[in-house]
Amino acid sequence: MNRPWLAHYPPGVTHTVHPEQYRSLAALLEESLKKNAIQPVAVCMERWMSYGDLDTHSAALGAWFQSRGLQPGARVAIMLPNVPQFLVATAAILRAGYIVVNVNPLYTARELEHQLKDSGAAAIVILENFACTLEEVIDHTEIEHVVVASLGDLLGFFYGRWISFAVRHIARMVPRYKLPLAGPQGPRSVVSFRQALNEGHHRQLKPSQANLDSSAFLQYTGGTTGLSKGAVLTHRNIVAAILQAEAWFTPALERLGDLRKTNAIAALPLYHIFALTLSLLTIRWGAHMTLIPNPRDIPKLVDALKKRPFHIVPAVNTLFNALLQSPQFRDLDFASLALSQAGGMAASEGTARQWLAVTGCAMVEGWGMSETCAIGTNNPVTNREFTGTIGLPLPGIDIAIKDEAGRNVATGEVGEICIRGPNVMTGYYKQPTETAQAFTADGFMRTGDIGVIDDKGYTRIVDRKKDMILVSGFNVFPNELESVISLCPGVLECAAIGIPDEGQGEAVKIFVVRSDPTLREEDVARHCHDNLTGYKRPKYIEFRDELPKTNVGKILRRALRTTT
Repeated sequence: MNRPWLAHYPPGVTHTVHPEQYRSLAALLEESLKKNAIQPVAVCMERWMSYGDLDTHSAALGAWFQSRGLQPGARVAIMLPNVPQFLVATAAILRAGYIVVNVNPLYTARELEHQLKDSGAAAIVILENFACTLEEVIDHTEIEHVVVASLGDLLGFFYGRWISFAVRHIARMVPRYKLPLAGPQGPRSVVSFRQALNEGHHRQLKPSQANLDSSAFLQYTGGTTGLSKGAVLTHRNIVAAILQAEAWFTPALERLGDLRKTNAIAALPLYHIFALTLSLLTIRWGAHMTLIPNPRDIPKLVDALKKRPFHIVPAVNTLFNALLQSPQFRDLDFASLALSQAGGMAASEGTARQWLAVTGCAMVEGWGMSETCAIGTNNPVTNREFTGTIGLPLPGIDIAIKDEAGRNVATGEVGEICIRGPNVMTGYYKQPTETAQAFTADGFMRTGDIGVIDDKGYTRIVDRKKDMILVSGFNVFPNELESVISLCPGVLECAAIGIPDEGQGEAVKIFVVRSDPTLREEDVARHCHDNLTGYKRPKYIEFRDELPKTNVGKILRRALRTTT
């Protein structure tokens, strides 16, 4: 296969990765835990946890799960925000030979029930704030063991207990719940996180027998285009993704010297594949992450950034945008910032320009999916300008643009972006038909994204198949409209959808959130007239105070359609 992108890799970036250097992801984690025992792995609310602490706690929790009789390969769900317990639970499940099922803590009862039933999870680690949701559905699932965490469990004896008390009794953020002690297989164990650790400390963790081809995660898709599906990610997939990201980011981080001193900001939810992969990369380096439990609280996020130099900021476009609107953020010292990694949704040129002007660090856009263990393509981290593309395939990854029949189209022609590499999932959990439809005959996974690749190997997303708007027979792609309109002075963010129209089939409607309250509909229309051809111009413009988003920050066009 012709791989023109290799000629445009930054100097020093390897063309391939070798996950075989590790027996499993658990082996990668254990190597770092032992080697960096005295180093800090995370700070949350100014309370630190070391690699040695993570080693001890995860071994104890893993041993506790093993003592419950869970068999190797059992699925264990995690329903936690960005707190130290998340790192402990993830390491514990993997080290004990089980499979992690990440759950969005803000799921409704319906969404939680679907994911627990679909995955067949036998156990769950959950923050008490969300236990009332679990109570509603637990009898319809196979959950036998529940570990209930409190926010302050790992934040120190006095401070941690104060935080847990305040959350329960002052902020009243823990709704009443009562989890039943009888389950489908007999008695159900419901214990506190601290109790599970205390009992596990008296037991010996049995080493995992998992290998690179064993399943490590069931990573559920966002469900924005249909029912959520579990992507089966193996130990090989995750290790490869870690090594690919490490190779790609190296040119930006060389000036830091000892990578163990790196401070990575974990503001995106760790249950999401983008943040999860980068957190595992941080652990491989022996570096530390600043855990942000609630990234929507921008003042507290900025306060956390003030505490010490920060080097890596991964975020979605909406989070970059929200930070830029904070005067306090603009006053920070950005001298240490080496990598601003954008992903999870399309980055806008307007936001990228502002970010560079304020921080002096270029916002580098990448692309990936749950099915690809986060990053599949990325712009070179040496870039200083916004390219409007999703960049080049990472080491060991092939990208092809194919037609509906699975045939490669010519360079420069539009088709479906397809991906192949050691980071790509093996399939969807217990969905052989969906899995078969997801892959082409030559082993590429269909992404559902429509794009084009140029002669240098840079890929540009045109749009999702299902978001395309058909205006009088012409294809209109919302991403293009949103990118153009985001550059209109006074526009904070925007979203484009198609709505039924008797004359055109569909008409374009734009939803706009203003940064300048004096912005008028006429101003947006004039900007569109100057920058878009006739059939692409919006017929309707609606101003809103905010746009519906997933917890990760993706704008939900589907939700806009249902309210129009």
